[in-house]
Amino acid sequence: MDAPDAAELGRLRWRCRRGMRELDVLLAGWLDAHWLRADPAQRRAFSELIEQQDPDLWVWCTGRAPAPRADWQALIDDFRATAAH
Repeated sequence: MDAPDAAELGRLRWRCRRGMRELDVLLAGWLDAHWLRADPAQRRAFSELIEQQDPDLWVWCTGRAPAPRADWQALIDDFRATAAH
């Protein structure tokens, strides 16, 4: 896997800063814990997921509704598992 691009990581880290601290923790936590090991499909899904609106992300991350895509739901499950540790 290619070495992470510092500019890309910086952009992603900035996008992980949301209007809700709880989302900040979930998103940035996954970025820190999993990004370097993530395969290209996971990285692409994460990049697309963080472009979604905060209310939608919150509903999916709290389990009030499933994410509309299976790859996003897998990431959200990882977010929640990462935050639990």
